[in-house]
Amino acid sequence: MGRFFLTTPINYVNDAPHIGHAYTTVNADALARWHRLAGDEVFFLTGTDEHGAKVAESAAEHGMEPRAWADLTAARFEEAWRGLDIAFDDFIRTSQPRHYRAVQAFLTRIYDNGYIDKGLYQGLYCVRCEDYYTEEELVEGNCPNHGTPVTYMEEENYFFRLDQFTEPLLEWYEQHPEAVRPASKRNEALGFIKGGLRPISITRASLRWGVPVPWDEGHVFYVWYDALVNYLTAIGYGTDEGRWAQWWPSVHHLIGKEILRFHCVWWPAMCMAAGIEPPANIFVHGWLLFGGEKLSKTMLQRLRRSAEEVQLTDVAPEVLTDDFGVDPIRYHLLRVPLGNDSEFSYDSIVARYNADLANNLGNLASRVATVVGSKCGGIGPPPDPASPLAPLAAAAVAEASAAWETFAPHEALAATWRLIGAANAHLEATEPWKLAPGDELEGVLGSALETLRIVALLVSPAMPASARELWRRIGLPGVPEDRRVPTDAAWGGYPGGLPVVKGEPLFPRRRA
Repeated sequence: MGRFFLTTPINYVNDAPHIGHAYTTVNADALARWHRLAGDEVFFLTGTDEHGAKVAESAAEHGMEPRAWADLTAARFEEAWRGLDIAFDDFIRTSQPRHYRAVQAFLTRIYDNGYIDKGLYQGLYCVRCEDYYTEEELVEGNCPNHGTPVTYMEEENYFFRLDQFTEPLLEWYEQHPEAVRPASKRNEALGFIKGGLRPISITRASLRWGVPVPWDEGHVFYVWYDALVNYLTAIGYGTDEGRWAQWWPSVHHLIGKEILRFHCVWWPAMCMAAGIEPPANIFVHGWLLFGGEKLSKTMLQRLRRSAEEVQLTDVAPEVLTDDFGVDPIRYHLLRVPLGNDSEFSYDSIVARYNADLANNLGNLASRVATVVGSKCGGIGPPPDPASPLAPLAAAAVAEASAAWETFAPHEALAATWRLIGAANAHLEATEPWKLAPGDELEGVLGSALETLRIVALLVSPAMPASARELWRRIGLPGVPEDRRVPTDAAWGGYPGGLPVVKGEPLFPRRRA
């Protein structure tokens, strides 16, 4: 048993929760659930980023104070994640007093260590990104992320001496080649570092909505330098050194590629400057694309279609979960490989739902329950120890376990679905509905029930509610989350003698 500290990026409260946010958060939730199932002590953190010029401007436009506006808008993310069955251990908000204390303690340490200086900032700034750009980084004069005009700013700020960390960062990457994955993203971070680092502004004198700078009351910290510290706040940095020291070595950041520079260049340098180890594990995933374009707030507005077209009407999580159910959307997001950009469409959800959920898992559960009802009086027999499904189940458990450990939920689920396919094929080959009562019939049905038991364990991180229902239908007490893998996934765990319930289809087929 180890520790597994998993974080998502904290979402900016001026955004509306959409399927791009859900992609990261569902993957993080499933990874956290897997590690709990594997017996690890898990701490899963998500939350909201609430400071900065955009929030202050939006609050003013709505006739509200920034804190009240943040309270209102942060609730949207909590509601969205609960609607997706996200089992986070902590939902952090950067407007909380605990975060102010951690930010001030962390950045004061960097200041005291001589890595923060005062100077005059002159340059180009994107309010939507809360980031600075050079002329060379702009695309046709606009922000490379948003395609919107940037603003020229001139202001007295405090600067973090990022330029002093070129060699320490290169050395750290050489000593920790697996710290950033996939390797392509590690190489991208190295490209930023080798391209030349410069001091970066970390405070604002023109803004009051932020964490106050303790050594200069006329400034607040710039939003990114406040936000990144949330990972330390949640584990007690500056207030509970014992807890912080316990959890920090096991941190795993799951982030989208658009914030790679902040997490894989700035953040490790900040940690070095404060005298702590940089984050041990950063996994960078690609974007969900629709027609080759990144999902964004603007994209969501453009994606609206008429209901008659039976196409994607919106990409807000609740729109899709209302249509398909929570677990099928979780499953679809988890079958999208982490790492690279991937296409997303309504039709692909329907196709995967019907092929994997209705025709395979749902069909297996239904046909086994039907035959147990007609041939065994509804009481499930024990499995055959020598069933040809036994080694296939062991292989699926081993492959799924390895995939979850390497941040590859899509591979873990593919291994599980190979086992489901094998169980369906075994039923087709043996035709238990034609067998006379006896050992052969009971062995086939008991082995199918044992396969369903193991499948319920393996899919529980992805589809927790469906796994519990499957567990209940084959007569098992408790819930699969209370078991442990691999021990409880060994062949032979289904005891037999339990009532098996068919019920309504787990996943009724969908029309495209």
